[in-house]
Amino acid sequence: MSRRTLSRALAVTLSLVTGTALALPTPSLADPIPKAPGHRLVDPYVGAPATAQPLPGTQPPQHPYLAANGRSGMHADGWGSATYPWSGPLGDHPRSGSERMAVLGGECANVTFDRAGRIVTVCGTFTGFLVKLLDPHTLATLAEYRLPQRPSTVEAITRLDFSRIFKDTSGGAYSYLDNEDRLVLADSRQHLVRLAHRQKPDGSWAFTVTDDWDLTGHVPHDCVTWTNLHPSGICDPVTSVMPDWQGRIWWVTRQGRIGTVDTATGAIRSVRLSGEEIQNSFSVAADGVSIVSDHALYEFTAAADGTPAMVWRQTYDRGTGTKPGSVNQGSGTTPDILGDGGRYVAITDNADDRMHVLVYRRGADVPADSRLVCEIPVFAPGASTTDNSLISWGNSLVVENNYGYENITSLTFGRSITGGVTRIDVRRDAGGCDTVWESGERSPSVVPKLSTGNGLIYLYTKDPDRRGIDAWYLTALDFRTGQTRWKQFVGTGAGYDNSWAPITLGPDGTAYVGVFNGLASVDDGN
Repeated sequence: MSRRTLSRALAVTLSLVTGTALALPTPSLADPIPKAPGHRLVDPYVGAPATAQPLPGTQPPQHPYLAANGRSGMHADGWGSATYPWSGPLGDHPRSGSERMAVLGGECANVTFDRAGRIVTVCGTFTGFLVKLLDPHTLATLAEYRLPQRPSTVEAITRLDFSRIFKDTSGGAYSYLDNEDRLVLADSRQHLVRLAHRQKPDGSWAFTVTDDWDLTGHVPHDCVTWTNLHPSGICDPVTSVMPDWQGRIWWVTRQGRIGTVDTATGAIRSVRLSGEEIQNSFSVAADGVSIVSDHALYEFTAAADGTPAMVWRQTYDRGTGTKPGSVNQGSGTTPDILGDGGRYVAITDNADDRMHVLVYRRGADVPADSRLVCEIPVFAPGASTTDNSLISWGNSLVVENNYGYENITSLTFGRSITGGVTRIDVRRDAGGCDTVWESGERSPSVVPKLSTGNGLIYLYTKDPDRRGIDAWYLTALDFRTGQTRWKQFVGTGAGYDNSWAPITLGPDGTAYVGVFNGLASVDDGN
């Protein structure tokens, strides 16, 4: 079956499921995600338990308007480091679990933790995104709040183009938990909302909208809906939101709009990067906001009235087209702020032959011809791209290769990608960067994470299999050496494909992976 034929078949299935799902009750506790045939034929565990070796260094500063570092969102903190101060699983008699959130779909794209350790997540079903409050041990649903359906879902069904969903980063995937345990997101109506969760007198839980800011005066919103199948205007979805250190909420759109909301007054201000696209999230330091478009890397601050003001702009090699494994023709990374005091910012480019890791000086007074610290090529010629954030710790960066992955149909029947994971270090004298190690692990599309509490990098890997078995593993690498320490089997089949969702390390040491049918978990049995 060709990829196009399979995609169309999935789209037809999707339309049938979507037509009936609204009539079905939502169970409080989903079933485990079914494993595809072959799961009894693969290794349940490879390697040996690791010994925790905490990494020296200083955590990124705690953002005053985000939940504690490691609890707030997809990239773990305001700097986008993808690091956690506590230990993840060490591979000591590990156990895998999962919960299915929908009949089809249900992927939990972003996992956060409130002060009590409960999971606050956004799961994408084909009838709309669901904000869910989960028990972190059983993954039972304690409460849920339904968000409006995204235009890409309607387009997938009506135009039989399943790929539209997988290239859509809007609708709440890039949400964050704030310093008061409220989830903040932009929904598909172009509204910015804050959701609180509270326990009711009867012991049950519920979400409440505490704030709702309408962005439609600043964002074109003639989008596809079931009652507007052929819009004639412009639809520009909000892709990500983050607070700055003064408490404003910043937002960006796919078509290059950048704005702020003053949460005290409700005032909304915005600018536009004409002809540029923003598909990634962004990072925030005390002195500025780092944003990457498909043309350039930017540093912004806010003017006195909240209007985004550009501090500097640096173009990069965007190549000549979109690679398989990229959402658009540009950098696939959320910028990483790193180094002492946040002196650097790092992204990847989209150069045709080999992608590069790029590190820049962030200072406002740095001359344009001195801003670039290094430009390091990574992975094999003609087969390198990433659409995920880098890991950053101290002056170190870790990048994975996503070349060849496009959606859940890409790796079926035992297929995999070229793969590769590389660590790059900025030299202490800022005179350039060096490659520290290279790994051949194949981590097709996950947002990888690092536990600074134990020194392990966590990937979600899939090796090629001549028998056609699609087996997915949580894989731990040694940050210092790049050596693979262990692999724990999670599941088989497309239901366990993470499809761009992240790994998240819980405060209790559990690793969670958003997968196509819901949420998977791995913890140490001992």
